[in-house]
Amino acid sequence: MPKIGMRDIRRAQLIDATLQSIDQSGLSGTTLASVAQHANISTGIVSHYFGGKDGLLEATMRHVLHDLWEATMRRRQAAKDEPRARLRAIVAANFDVSQVSSPVMKTWLAFWAESMHQPALRRLQRINTRRLHSNLCAEFEQVLPNTAARRAASGLAALIDGLWLRGALTGEPFDTKTALRIANDYIDLLLDARAKARPGKSSR
Repeated sequence: MPKIGMRDIRRAQLIDATLQSIDQSGLSGTTLASVAQHANISTGIVSHYFGGKDGLLEATMRHVLHDLWEATMRRRQAAKDEPRARLRAIVAANFDVSQVSSPVMKTWLAFWAESMHQPALRRLQRINTRRLHSNLCAEFEQVLPNTAARRAASGLAALIDGLWLRGALTGEPFDTKTALRIANDYIDLLLDARAKARPGKSSR
């Protein structure tokens, strides 16, 4: 009889091995055998838990997305109870250490490419996109009209993705400070402009 919790331990081990394999060999070079080698187990065990390479990538991305969700919740809860601080918290979560390591960045890039061809991955991508947009909208709507809030949310989401993508493609350690400064300047630009348009009221 397997030990209690062994399944979760084994899955976590294999997901970590998948991240390592993609980091070193890319998605095309990642196979059940390479993952098994990184995890120091048999290929049959990898197949037993995930079925195949597609299942491995989906499980790995679910793990990465869960880390992103946890970072977002943690940072929003720790932020001041006002829109500007919570927007900055959401931005910071997307550049959290869990999202900018080399293995995770390369896995994200592989995921984006594969999501155009695999329905299961495309669903995950849509969920992530909608979650980010919804979180940003909820904060912008505290200080902007609905239409302007949705437009601001779309703009900030695009800026976050663009900053992350450009940073990932440099092949160098991610410059988190610069990314945060640029994204936060965008938030300040929108909220300060709104405050100036409404004398006597402030978004701070």
